[in-house]
Amino acid sequence: MSAPEISPFPLVELQAVSNAHNEWVALTFDVSPDAGDAFQATLTLLKTPDVFAALAPMECILPVPNPQLLEQSQLATLPASRILLRVPAGACADVAVQKKLAGLAEAGYRIIVDGVADGSAATMCSARALMVDAALTLPPVLALVAQPGPHLATGMGSEERIAECAKAGFSWFAGDFAYHPSAGSTGGDGTSRKRLLALLGLLARDADSRELEVLLKQDPALSYHLLKLVNSAAFALSSPIHSFGQAINVLGRRQLQRWLQLLLYARQQDDGLANPLLPLAAVRASMMEVLAKGQGWDRDRQDMAFVAGVFSLLDKLLAMPMTEIVAALSLDLDVVMALLDRSGPLGGLLTLVERQDGAALEQAGITRQAYWEAQLQAYHWAIQVSRNI
Repeated sequence: MSAPEISPFPLVELQAVSNAHNEWVALTFDVSPDAGDAFQATLTLLKTPDVFAALAPMECILPVPNPQLLEQSQLATLPASRILLRVPAGACADVAVQKKLAGLAEAGYRIIVDGVADGSAATMCSARALMVDAALTLPPVLALVAQPGPHLATGMGSEERIAECAKAGFSWFAGDFAYHPSAGSTGGDGTSRKRLLALLGLLARDADSRELEVLLKQDPALSYHLLKLVNSAAFALSSPIHSFGQAINVLGRRQLQRWLQLLLYARQQDDGLANPLLPLAAVRASMMEVLAKGQGWDRDRQDMAFVAGVFSLLDKLLAMPMTEIVAALSLDLDVVMALLDRSGPLGGLLTLVERQDGAALEQAGITRQAYWEAQLQAYHWAIQVSRNI
């Protein structure tokens, strides 16, 4: 008998789940098809040291495509308070599955049904919530009220659709809505956009701090976020910071540039909600930097990788073509190539961050495990950024 084929280390797409305030509350794990059993592959990822500490306080929604094979012993190392087991609606009609899942629920594990189960099947499985693709149609009202929730609406392409689903009874949301901001949530009027571009230009050429301060004083919201950041628990200072000059001394020039680049995404939207692009920009920036370091690039190249990642969503933030944004900034040629057409070494790395590809990773000499560890570090940082800004 030949030896069984060993599945490669799984690639996983982590998708953020937000509440109605655009705050991250959970992460869904969607592993690559070549990883074999999705639940076993996810367990491989969750064996990473300190993984739940890195993703705290996010809840983790794990795929369980074959709940009839699930055993409680497989869950022994998972913190029940942070885990939701995602089971397909079609499996809920099986009586054996109902008994198994009800037993797991009694042991403290939570069940979220992917789709709408027939009749009372979800209730018989002791499911607490539903996860439904509500991009185009909404499930029957009775399907939502039968479980306490929180119910997750996926496929959200706009904040308007989120509002509609919230009225229908959903309180968690996932989708690409952050990439399609409404008119009131973009960079504002022409004057505001020009000020932001001017600030970005100063940051790109490492301008004198006094020049930065002049522009910051014209943008009270950005100044507020900067001072809020340096006075947050993340820096644990013994005395409060009241001025921009003090903030520079605390952060240092390099960190100041990085935080200001991210703080551009923290500007409040017209509706007062957090900008959903902020943590996504943080993920890209951090992951680019970690992968660049893993490639053996020097500190300057790592900084360029960070910039390419954080700036890659500016066209969404400012509602402007990337060509116009790049033309207004003094960026390194490698960063420009990456932002405009994903070419050059930075462009290749940015493409991998935007869309995982096993063959491309192998060609770049990046192991799947290293890619996962970069993801984990990036999401950890993005979670902390969102909580401190």
